[in-house]
Amino acid sequence: MITNNMIDKKKLDAMLKRVVKPARYIGNETNLIVKDNAKVRFAFAFPDMYEIGMSYVGLQILYDVINSVDDVACERVFAPDTDMEELMRAEGMPLFSLETKREIASFDLLGFTLQYEMSFTNILNMLDLAGLPLAAADRGDDMPVVMAGGPCAYNPEPLAKFFDFFIIGDGELIQPELCRIYRDMKDASPDGRVSKSEYIAEVSKLRGIYVPSYYDVEYNEDGTVKSYTPNREGVPERVTRSLIDDLEDIPYPKKPMVPIINVVHDRAVVETFRGCTRGCRFCQAGMIYRPVRERSPEKIYELAKSQLDASGHDELSLLSLSTSDYSKFEELAVSLMEDCRQREVALSLPSLRLDSFSFRVLDEIQGYRKSGLTFAPEAGSQRLRDVINKNITEENIYSSLSQAMDLGWNRVKLYFMMGLPQETYEDLEGIAEIAKNIMDMSREKRAGKGRFSVSVSVSNFVPKPHTPFQWEPQDTRQSFVEKHNFLSDKLHIRGVQFNYHDSPVSYLEAVVARGDRKTADLIEQAWKNGCKFDSWSESFNYEGWEKAFEQTGIDGAFYANRRRSYDEVLPWDVIDSGITKEFLMRENEKAKAASTTPDCRHGCQGCGINKLTECKLGGIYGK
Repeated sequence: MITNNMIDKKKLDAMLKRVVKPARYIGNETNLIVKDNAKVRFAFAFPDMYEIGMSYVGLQILYDVINSVDDVACERVFAPDTDMEELMRAEGMPLFSLETKREIASFDLLGFTLQYEMSFTNILNMLDLAGLPLAAADRGDDMPVVMAGGPCAYNPEPLAKFFDFFIIGDGELIQPELCRIYRDMKDASPDGRVSKSEYIAEVSKLRGIYVPSYYDVEYNEDGTVKSYTPNREGVPERVTRSLIDDLEDIPYPKKPMVPIINVVHDRAVVETFRGCTRGCRFCQAGMIYRPVRERSPEKIYELAKSQLDASGHDELSLLSLSTSDYSKFEELAVSLMEDCRQREVALSLPSLRLDSFSFRVLDEIQGYRKSGLTFAPEAGSQRLRDVINKNITEENIYSSLSQAMDLGWNRVKLYFMMGLPQETYEDLEGIAEIAKNIMDMSREKRAGKGRFSVSVSVSNFVPKPHTPFQWEPQDTRQSFVEKHNFLSDKLHIRGVQFNYHDSPVSYLEAVVARGDRKTADLIEQAWKNGCKFDSWSESFNYEGWEKAFEQTGIDGAFYANRRRSYDEVLPWDVIDSGITKEFLMRENEKAKAASTTPDCRHGCQGCGINKLTECKLGGIYGK
């Protein structure tokens, strides 16, 4: 099937006149890279629409590093919107790349990024649109090698049926190497063809590559996993994540692609550091991205200048899990503010710790046009914040908001989670109490200065793999509904808006997040029932999922609402994130006692990452 086929561009032009936002499908962005004579073609697939995928900085990073490899071209493909998909199916046009309009089935390598469990049906839809069989076992040597990476790959089992292999961990070094190996095998082949099985066997030797077909899974009578057993010589019992020790000299895009339509985040973005020291027990990113690795202020400034010069963006954003935890944040913020002021470029500093310096920075960069502040207490009581290890107090919350009001902010958005382990209705009342107290404070401090508003946004707790709460049950859907109704009544407060996530989506997210290989049948059946764009409320089709549960006989509560024991083999135990199970169990026990764990910057907490790489926090923070 690998024939480098191009789609009919005249037919495409005619189709684009009939769809909403045709620019999603044409390419031609500023700083686009086209390599017509490449020996190896890699299709980077984002399983959502253009506006979402082009906001993902990981795409820009991997696009840049893969295209830097000699004789290798990286091209993009996104999920078409429903209007475009209908035309493509009606006209017999297969899924194609933006750069050269080649059929995706003609690529050598096809890689999906797994950012969110509710995009999994889109993956199957894109494979089908490309004319490829869904199951990896059904795709021959004349079809692309299909791989996946990203945070959801840390539990690859629900998608194991569909992928040749998974990339676990940092991709900047391993992705180019995967392409080089394919290129070299192609060069060495008399007919230029590469045996898929030989290629997979070769790349499986790299750290961070998990090949599902190399492992046999046994189940207990109760449906839990009994064991994972390698079925080939030399295959490790657990696959250890790929990990970059030092970000300073790792390639980062200096000439980012500039979208040609409005996207969710349309700006220059520089990653300041990777990892987090906070240790929130519900947060998967805070665990799987350890340890903290920083770029120097000089490197960040250099990258920011290059991106702004090359893109013409009028906004610069710093990327990290907690921007103001950067060890030289004040120095960096001051220098960037000055440069952005001269360029008339807006500076965005998300995920700030709301301390005095952060407020001075926000006050200076936003001036009189102050946008709303966001703050994430996560829980309504100090006890529950201690359970989840969210090391902030009510004093932190109120003093921060007091400063904000003094400096002229007139609205704040508060993020909470519902259904956390050990939550009570008193904790929910605490959410309403915080909102009420903030409104009372605003009436005192802002008398005669205009209205102040509070937006309370509540998401549903989803237990995620590789976290201290991976063993905990999710609340039932009925429980979520009752809690939403309870909190809605409590939040009938003037000036307060209440938003919450749909319970069915959170339930499905939990089912898939903690699924095993059997879950693949559920995902496939849901897709056959018409499910796709499950994270979009206007497209979410819960009836299709309910029917899929019935058709496959899979019990969603088994995955979402069941507490696991510490000795149960978990589907993701085959993956070594670098964080030991002993540390996660210790943190789970401390949660039960509402006992907190200090920030890693104040001393090593023994998470286990040192067995993979030296944790340099002491050097970074001067301790």
